[in-house]
Amino acid sequence: MTHVVHADAPAQPYLTLRDRPTPRAERWAMGKALRQRVKRSDLGTWEVPDDRVDPVALVEESHEGREEWLVPVRVGRMVASPYGFLRGSAIVMAADCAALPSTGIQPVICGDSHVGNFGFYGSPERELVLDLNDFDEAHPGPWEWDLRRLCASTWVAGRQNGHSEGDCAEAVTSCSAAYRRQVRRLADEPLLTRSFERLDLDSLLAGTDDDELSEAIEKAAGKARSRTSDRALPRFTEQDEAGGRRIVEEPPLITRLDPVHSEALAIGLDEYLTTLPSHWRRLLGGYTVLDMAHKVVGVGSVGLRAYVALCEGSSPDDVLFLQLKQARRSVVAPYVHGDSAWHEHQGQRVVEYQQALQTVSDPLLGWTTVEGRQFYVRQFRNMKGTLALDRIGATAFADYVGICGRLLAKGHARTSGASMIAGYVGKGEVLDEAMCRFARAYADQTEADHAALSRAVRDGRVAAEHGL
Repeated sequence: MTHVVHADAPAQPYLTLRDRPTPRAERWAMGKALRQRVKRSDLGTWEVPDDRVDPVALVEESHEGREEWLVPVRVGRMVASPYGFLRGSAIVMAADCAALPSTGIQPVICGDSHVGNFGFYGSPERELVLDLNDFDEAHPGPWEWDLRRLCASTWVAGRQNGHSEGDCAEAVTSCSAAYRRQVRRLADEPLLTRSFERLDLDSLLAGTDDDELSEAIEKAAGKARSRTSDRALPRFTEQDEAGGRRIVEEPPLITRLDPVHSEALAIGLDEYLTTLPSHWRRLLGGYTVLDMAHKVVGVGSVGLRAYVALCEGSSPDDVLFLQLKQARRSVVAPYVHGDSAWHEHQGQRVVEYQQALQTVSDPLLGWTTVEGRQFYVRQFRNMKGTLALDRIGATAFADYVGICGRLLAKGHARTSGASMIAGYVGKGEVLDEAMCRFARAYADQTEADHAALSRAVRDGRVAAEHGL
């Protein structure tokens, strides 16, 4: 049984303070009633449909519009492991989820909520917080798509780290149960209260009983604290002939730009300033762009235009790195509203939905257009860091993905649909059991799809550059 999201749903709901919203208890009852149409156990179904699109063809489709010389780098990172494939194949999983049972409850979702897309970053107060940290695919959509992707990535990563199938099941159960409990708790909170819910480093450590996980968190936090613009200066820059600073080339991952392209980016950054709140706009007005370079990042983003700008304030030791990342239509969007466009600017979409899902966000988030392409802009070195998941044992891993489940629920509850989701998921373990069945089956599918892409590389159908 397939339930497709209605394509004629309104893009932007009319907002008013004069109409009373549907009472919370009524929404909860509506969510519970959805079980009659879509059983919770149905969410655990994964069987390869007869008309499933070739996953390699979808990966190739996602390469359209990317810089051709970087596509082999992206493919090389995807064929490195099944988890690498999953990271780069959000387009494949979106197509698969669109053919599965769906409740129709649509908060803002991450769209790419694999376990590697949770991590540390600096709040505006320069405190370390843990939250979702990738929003290229963020869009209103079915909440269960995010949970499915998080649980499937947990199983794939667990296998890759040498955990047993039983350990993987424990981890997925931990993740789903944490999501279920958190969304139920937040659904009972006032809207403002749930909007201030956050997980900073002190709270994270205080709530962690596993010594191995605590040690891993502290190690990751230590590395994240060092990832700031001033610390990046000796790593990414060198003195030029005039005694100033310029970004160091590391082809093909960091490459210089020609003067025409640099000027276009500089103009784009001036336009970006207009998208910032007044305080931050005035603050950035005190910096000057010294140099810019193309920098390859991630897996899913490889081949899209991504640039780093080195900016200097009123003294040489006052530096700031900004990152411009190309934004394209979310892989979720075609299954929510078809070919029509809800968002005139995809960079603006990324920024606004990041701010919706995160409790606190980078205050320098904004957007711009350069040479007809849409970008979002953020700090490049903003104390970002992730846990080394391949260096922790099964128990610590299960505890950590439980934290990710809580954070995913928090993000969904900040936007819309929390009471309906809470009514649907209930108190029992039916959802958790369904997610375990789905995650194991989809991990098998991911490994098969990874093998298919690897064969395509060996056969010469798809080019790959390894080790970059």
